[in-house]
Amino acid sequence: MKKTLFAMCCSACLLAPAAFAGAGHDHGPKHGGIVREVGDVTYELVVRAETLTLYLFERGKPLAAAGGKAEATVHAGSDKTTAMLAPAGDNRLVAPGSFKAGVGVRVAVTVTLPNKPEVKVNFRLK
Repeated sequence: MKKTLFAMCCSACLLAPAAFAGAGHDHGPKHGGIVREVGDVTYELVVRAETLTLYLFERGKPLAAAGGKAEATVHAGSDKTTAMLAPAGDNRLVAPGSFKAGVGVRVAVTVTLPNKPEVKVNFRLK
């Protein structure tokens, strides 16, 4: 009896992460970028040579970027570039420009969205 109860408890513990994994939302990148989560909001930063794009999701669903803004500081070695991101679609903020993208580049982003507190999010490119 004790062995059966022990085996059932062990099985329940092993299955618990799988059961809870589907209950939330996907934390992986949807656009090939780097993902960070702060509170209920997920930020995905995509850095290209000509644009910075920040995608916004709340509890796994697209979060409207209208009325929002962000300031990004890109640190690449001793180079430092600052850019302002503006709404450019349903759930994204974009800044055109010339940006370094590669291993070791760090991007610090301050995001301001309507009805949300200002948030600082840090990304390190891989």
